[in-house]
Amino acid sequence: MTDTIIFILAGAFATATPLLLAAIGEAVVEKTGVMNLSVEGMMAFAAAVAFGVTHQTGDIVLGFGLAVLASTALSLVFSVLVLGFSANQIVSGLAVGILGLGLSGLAGRHFENLTMIGPGNQSVPVLSDIPLLGPILFQQSVITYLAFAAAFLTWWFLGRTRQGRILKVVGEDPAIAHNLGFAVVRIRLFAIIFGAVMSGIAGAYASTILTPGWSDGLIAGRGWIAVALVVFGTWRPLRIAFGAYLFGALLLGDLAVQAMGFRIPSQIMTSLPYVMTIVVLAAVSRNALLIRLNAPVSLGQNYRPSK
Repeated sequence: MTDTIIFILAGAFATATPLLLAAIGEAVVEKTGVMNLSVEGMMAFAAAVAFGVTHQTGDIVLGFGLAVLASTALSLVFSVLVLGFSANQIVSGLAVGILGLGLSGLAGRHFENLTMIGPGNQSVPVLSDIPLLGPILFQQSVITYLAFAAAFLTWWFLGRTRQGRILKVVGEDPAIAHNLGFAVVRIRLFAIIFGAVMSGIAGAYASTILTPGWSDGLIAGRGWIAVALVVFGTWRPLRIAFGAYLFGALLLGDLAVQAMGFRIPSQIMTSLPYVMTIVVLAAVSRNALLIRLNAPVSLGQNYRPSK
């Protein structure tokens, strides 16, 4: 039984990793007032590129690098539409997301249903030998450690640095930020690129480490869960991290139920994370005060500095 618990909890941390990476990236983007709904497409395109490159070359670092370039390219298309032409952010995000999904199918068409052996987990010396906690927390992929570090560093950046406060001012009132001498468009562009980099790493991790293989639909809504996690965590990185690990555990619900001997249809357990996404969004959205206190005031609003 102990081995089963360790397997499930360790798997929950691994499963949460792409959710956390993508959600942290989206949180930074939204903190500048930009709503980017293309996360699912960016993750899917990055996942296809990462798997294809890694499968063909055996170089996972190259796979991750090109995956990040792929997601960044999509983010630049989104940036041109939103920052350059002041297009509707919601529509532009959805359009770029659909483009990403289409490109993922194109990039991965020769690798459909192929698998490969992914890199093993890395054990942290001494800490990995701690009973129970060691195998769960300290025998994970480097990317899993990176995801947690990214959440903590983003929390520190937004709350403890001058640049982080400037970023939040841009999201609260871009006109005031511009009058104070801050380059609003440039700051939003850098935030969008950062979000794309995080989504690219998340997608690459999903196809080369979490489940080393490719099939169309591999991302399976993780990008949308990441967007929902930003609201669930009320735009605060550490709360988002908690939500990501919670949803990571839910995504492994089917395995947990089977291990415990309960006879529950797998379809119910598989759909549970998505049902919970809807429930959480509905619950948080009802608390208008919570949203007002944490959501960027200019979220979803375009801004073009007057000359």
